Amino acid sequence: MAAAETTPTKTAPRLAVFKLASCDGCQLTLLDCEDELLALAGEVEIAHFLEASSAVAPGPYDLSLVEGSITTAEDAERIRAIRAASRHLVTIGACATAGGIQALRNFADVDEYRRVVYAHPEYISTLATSTPVSAHVDVDFELRGCPIDKRQLIEVITAFLADRKPDVPDHSVCFECKRRGTVCVTVAHGTPCLGPVTHAGCGALCPAYHRGCFGCFGPSGSVNLPALIPLLRRDGLDEDAVDRFLHTFNTAAFDKELSP
Repeated sequence: MAAAETTPTKTAPRLAVFKLASCDGCQLTLLDCEDELLALAGEVEIAHFLEASSAVAPGPYDLSLVEGSITTAEDAERIRAIRAASRHLVTIGACATAGGIQALRNFADVDEYRRVVYAHPEYISTLATSTPVSAHVDVDFELRGCPIDKRQLIEVITAFLADRKPDVPDHSVCFECKRRGTVCVTVAHGTPCLGPVTHAGCGALCPAYHRGCFGCFGPSGSVNLPALIPLLRRDGLDEDAVDRFLHTFNTAAFDKELSP
């Protein structure tokens, strides 16, 4: 009698989530997915996710999500190890994709910050700049936001696990305002707004409550930031106020758009 044929056991894709210099908000967005996360957990092996479990399995990983910017020499070394252990690497959030709000250090004297803030600055080891992960290793996709949008996050995870391109549009927040029927706060009320140059993903939350967009998702795919500056000044912002408006969650990314 011939031996019975056996069907090879399919190995579940391995998912890892890592944190560098950040506030943990983007990892919390993944945890907030709740029902979607339960369904995802049944399809993948969550091999590394310290925000959710102390159980840690070594690589390799099919998909690694990385939150946070590179701010120390240890971060720079660690991200290279993560990249080497990951088939796909996706950065999530403004810190990982643009250096985050901590990139304000890029325009200041870090040694002075250390002296002012810390009683023993000699114990603080940090780089002079805060940079995105893509400045150090190859990244397969950047998911923007501060924090990220959970719908876009689930789309990115399922896309990579299915070996397809994520369906995340790179148009501006203005498109989202039009889709939800929100009256333009700049045109109607003269409110300073970064919506025309900011990546969509939040659902135009601030304009829906009659506030200008603060640029939480960073520059969109088609940005003409120099053309927006005169409008911001027309709407009451002087040069210092414009600088403060742009120097928030994605300061390094917007500054790059202004560089010649």
